[in-house]
Amino acid sequence: MATRSVCGVLQRRFASAAAAVRPPAAEVRSKRNAVFSREQARQRALYPRIEKIEVNMEGPGLDGTLLIMNRGMSTPLSCASHLTEHHVTNSVLALVDGELWPLHQPLTASCSLKLLTFKDSDPTLVNQAYWRSCAALLGQVLETAFKDDFNVELLSTPEVPVTSGAFCCDVVLDPQLDSWTPSEESLRSLTRGAQQLIHQDLAWEPLEVTPPVALEVFSHSRCKQEEVEEKAENSPRGTVMLYRCGDHVLLSGGPLVARTGLCFQYEVTAIHNLGQGPLGLLRRAQGLSLPLQLQAHHTVWRKLRQRAEKLVEVPPVETENPPSLPDSTPPSSPDSAPPLTSQ
Repeated sequence: MATRSVCGVLQRRFASAAAAVRPPAAEVRSKRNAVFSREQARQRALYPRIEKIEVNMEGPGLDGTLLIMNRGMSTPLSCASHLTEHHVTNSVLALVDGELWPLHQPLTASCSLKLLTFKDSDPTLVNQAYWRSCAALLGQVLETAFKDDFNVELLSTPEVPVTSGAFCCDVVLDPQLDSWTPSEESLRSLTRGAQQLIHQDLAWEPLEVTPPVALEVFSHSRCKQEEVEEKAENSPRGTVMLYRCGDHVLLSGGPLVARTGLCFQYEVTAIHNLGQGPLGLLRRAQGLSLPLQLQAHHTVWRKLRQRAEKLVEVPPVETENPPSLPDSTPPSSPDSAPPLTSQ
């Protein structure tokens, strides 16, 4: 136990030192991808031989269906592909022996499996995962929407219920952008960025990792390092869950849906200033979305959008001595160039 504590302290020190000087955003994304791919390959290598497992399917019309799958390789989506195209296109998450399970996460033992959709009699778990995934997509757009010389620090994504009217993503932008007020065109640009990712139908790849791996992934973000430690402490297995969508690696507090293409109507509705904090000017980006299977008429959508523009109130999370972002030298004129890249 003492050795583990010492190792944890050393890991935090090394990670904090790396975060002190943040390289360009493209370099950060490349390193995160490399660490993710390396750990993914290591975990797959734990199953050098093909071993068969039995998967008992549950759900309407599937009770009694037995599939023989490959341990450590087959996923719930693989099981769906042995059923019908309907199961492949409409499945969002799975229940594996009663545990919520991402569709792309490999199965490691014989189990019972139930595929979940948006049209289940009780879609609560699916709706929560969808809202969380929409917020993850918004964070991905924000991280890449600005020019490379502007830092973007994604904070811990607030968990808000679907009844809040909007999903949200808290962010601290570069101090050079403190005077920037998002216009309607800025919001439309962010929306176009999200719609491009939706059109690509990218998978959210899950990867359960130990804290040292996650700390290496987020070695250039003190905020994410603290989030890793917090989530690991609250995890029964002492692990954290990473997801990769395209070249974007994120830390999630819960399961995400299978792919971006499950989103249909999607709009970034507002970016609110929350005031100055230890990290800088806190902002809350918000949005509204409905999945492909639950589209709304444009008049209904307009009313939902008006509600989604209002600030979503989230109880503040107290932290001890939160870190500061690296200093940045402001340009001679903050408004000399538009902050958003063209989408």
